[in-house]
Amino acid sequence: MATMMAEETGKTVVLAARNIAKSYGNIHALKGVNFDIYQGQVTTLFGENGAGKSTLMKILSGVVQPTSGEIVLDGTAVSFASSSHARDLGISIIHQELSLAPNMNVRDNIFMGREIMTATGVDFAEEERQTRLLLEELEEDIDPLTPVEELRLGQQQIVEIARALSVNSRILIMDEPTSALSASEVAVLFKVIGDLKRRGVSIVYISHHLEEALQITDHAVVLRDGAMTAYAERKDIDLEWIVRNMVGDGFDLGSPPTGYDWGEVALSVDGLTVMDPSGAGFKVVDDLSLSVRSGEILCIYGLMGAGRTELMECIAGRLKATGGQVKLNGQDITHFSIADCIASGLALVPEDRQRDGLVQTMTVGANLSLASIGSFASRFFTSPGRERSLIEDAIRRVHIKTDGGGAAIGSLSGGNQQKVVIGKILATRPDVILLDEPSRGIDIGAKAEVFRLLAEGARQGLAVIYTTSEVSECLAIAHRILVMRRGRISAEFGPDATKEQIMAASGQALVADDAQGEQ
Repeated sequence: MATMMAEETGKTVVLAARNIAKSYGNIHALKGVNFDIYQGQVTTLFGENGAGKSTLMKILSGVVQPTSGEIVLDGTAVSFASSSHARDLGISIIHQELSLAPNMNVRDNIFMGREIMTATGVDFAEEERQTRLLLEELEEDIDPLTPVEELRLGQQQIVEIARALSVNSRILIMDEPTSALSASEVAVLFKVIGDLKRRGVSIVYISHHLEEALQITDHAVVLRDGAMTAYAERKDIDLEWIVRNMVGDGFDLGSPPTGYDWGEVALSVDGLTVMDPSGAGFKVVDDLSLSVRSGEILCIYGLMGAGRTELMECIAGRLKATGGQVKLNGQDITHFSIADCIASGLALVPEDRQRDGLVQTMTVGANLSLASIGSFASRFFTSPGRERSLIEDAIRRVHIKTDGGGAAIGSLSGGNQQKVVIGKILATRPDVILLDEPSRGIDIGAKAEVFRLLAEGARQGLAVIYTTSEVSECLAIAHRILVMRRGRISAEFGPDATKEQIMAASGQALVADDAQGEQ
């Protein structure tokens, strides 16, 4: 198919995969994939989590080696010894999960491993100058000497992008580059992509924001279960084509669960105020009030910087409130710690699952049982049987695709890792569950599974609050939608709200076909 693709389009193939296969034991991640990357074009790669997208990109960028097949660069078969070797040949990758060193500053992260040297050592001044230029190109006002751990997630994503741009690659692979970016940051990135295309740079773009990806793609490829199942030029594809080839016909994200009565107020927030955690001196949550009942699903919609994450983290005991009150089942928990909140029946699924939700050195089972250790431990001993039962129940309950509790957490797809985080929280048997951007970095099929889990929990009396920056997710399973803007609630809607109403309340100007990752 790859050769036919090149012949039909008349474009120049700069990098190609020929019958690439990759196996991990009995798991076949790729099954004879043919894939072409064209000069000065954007090739968008679609597929569910676990379809093989990231594995294919890691092979094409030298991160991992294929089990069989061939990589062809400029018409010549090549074998990449490492990612550094591939980078030397002009191929760079922006990974889905950030690979920055949090204890190092922005400048040192961008030039790590390829420092600018002089006769007397590293030329830090020149590195800082180039870092400022890269950040200016991305329209991000970040001091190059700022430690990465002090940046919000979206800014860290910008640094990751800047590092890839600094290499001046011929071929740039972007694996979920906008998963943590605001609408304005996405717009800047798309402008940069346009400039790169005009310079002849070839781009592979992977995104679960389907409408967003359609704005920049020249042609699209769909992977499903490790095999290439569809290819088309931009003029021949739309959202329906993508979803149909990814997950089949008749797909939707779900609807608000019905057929039962809500219970009493499970969580109430009254006049909550939170100051900016970085110490900038302004309120990120400003005199905010809300409530949610048992069995109710409440969605909080807002753009990046609206204060959604700070609100959720304060309620869950991660940030300190400077005013107001939080009550759980009538009990004041305003100043509870994270552990106290969990013990009382409230838990948070954080936005950054890699940093805050999972322990990468632990197994799937250890991650699932970590927050519930009190249920199978007493004094100095634990009960392996009770822990095993908890793990098996969690895997079954949230439908995690894994070889078992002993599997490495890194062996799971992004969607299944997210389900591990949700399973860990549900294992604590909360009365209220908070989820901050629960669909970040997962595909449309995995989103539907997560929403199905939340709907099932609500039917059983669980109070659910989730945040999102995608309008389509607001209109999926929420009974009520609160729009957050500049730290306050700007509007409230029912499930019959329109996309236009929600976006307008958040301060967005609605432009036809301009999704910018928020729809």
